[in-house]
Amino acid sequence: MDYQGTIIRPPSEADSILLQVTLGCSHGKCAFCGAYQGKRFGIKDRETVARDITFAARHCRRQRRVFLCDGDALVMPQARLLDILDAIRRELPWVTRVSTYASSKSLRLKSDAQLAELREAGIAMVYMGLESGDDTILAAMDKNGDSAAIVEQGIRARQAGFKLNVTVINGLGGVERSMEHARATGLALSAMDPDQIGALSLMLVPGTPLYDRHARGEFVLPDATGMLAEIREMLAHLTLTRGLFLANHASNYLPLKVRLPSGRDAALAELDTALAGCRPLRPESSRRL
Repeated sequence: MDYQGTIIRPPSEADSILLQVTLGCSHGKCAFCGAYQGKRFGIKDRETVARDITFAARHCRRQRRVFLCDGDALVMPQARLLDILDAIRRELPWVTRVSTYASSKSLRLKSDAQLAELREAGIAMVYMGLESGDDTILAAMDKNGDSAAIVEQGIRARQAGFKLNVTVINGLGGVERSMEHARATGLALSAMDPDQIGALSLMLVPGTPLYDRHARGEFVLPDATGMLAEIREMLAHLTLTRGLFLANHASNYLPLKVRLPSGRDAALAELDTALAGCRPLRPESSRRL
């Protein structure tokens, strides 16, 4: 496979065929993100992608899912995406799901009819980064779009028939806006009504603007207790009628897997136990991006 630079994929796509169809991120300005440092956004040529699909057809016959890399492959022109999805159906007929990252920008560029066409052509799930429901934080992080715009496009994705997996980042408001971040994020997630929520804890990446702000003392990262308090506040403000809340990423201090709404009270009780110091947390040495 022709992999250029670091390949980023969601944890749940660990066993998927990783098909790199774009390079980098079409926005590439988020202050906290070091995923695509030094990689200029671009769309890979048809011949390279075709060779990778042919390689997968020969060597990836046990893998039943495909994830389109890099960041925000949905921003590709519609015809190119449809060609790739057609080749996946034709050459990898055993594949049962195609997924990709999406953003409010890339979703906004597609009409309702185009989104429905992509769903029909094989894309079953999109991963969106809300990060925070607090517009002050989103602006400070140079996120593309405010919370209302992100929520609106997430709703459009669901209406088109995609399963929606939304990522949020604990600690993104720093100590200063910790609870504002948690409450606003819980409310925004409730409005989006995703199928799955993935909560990560902020880990500062050297070379990013946020890392530099922290080094200058302009941004103070919450400690383990602060991160857990944020998750508790976020969960307390979630009013989903169904879905899965996952805080089991390697960056988190306390792994959680919560079926909503039935498991929320038990999760809140578990967080209270941890906040009281009666539950061991993941050590700093074991936390990873």
